[in-house]
Amino acid sequence: MTRIARSKVSRLLYAILAYVSLGIGLVAIVIPGLPTTEFILLAAWAATRSSPRLSAWLENHRLFGPILFNWRNGKVIQRRAKISATISMLLCASLMLIVLEHHWPVFLAIGGMALGNLWIWSRPERPVSQGSVELQN
Repeated sequence: MTRIARSKVSRLLYAILAYVSLGIGLVAIVIPGLPTTEFILLAAWAATRSSPRLSAWLENHRLFGPILFNWRNGKVIQRRAKISATISMLLCASLMLIVLEHHWPVFLAIGGMALGNLWIWSRPERPVSQGSVELQN
């Protein structure tokens, strides 16, 4: 487990990052195109450095707890979350192409979503077992 930051200023900055990331993650649950998982992971990382109470709340949350457990035990993202993120990004990209003028910020946002989606799909879906690790070595 990571230690809490020593200085009060550092703890404050980590706490701000944790709560802002958590807020964006909560909004991302209902807004297509915003990645929930990444913001919750960032909130958990910052909370471990600033607020044991927030960190414990995230780890014991019925929705966020399993995400954090999977990430900490093999950087796993479940297939259901990958599919949900992909569909969400496709819907958001489609809406942007239909509603907005086709200028560079739209294409930049779609490119960012594509890169994020590639990264998500590059993560394992199940923890690697000890036996398969030994076979690879």
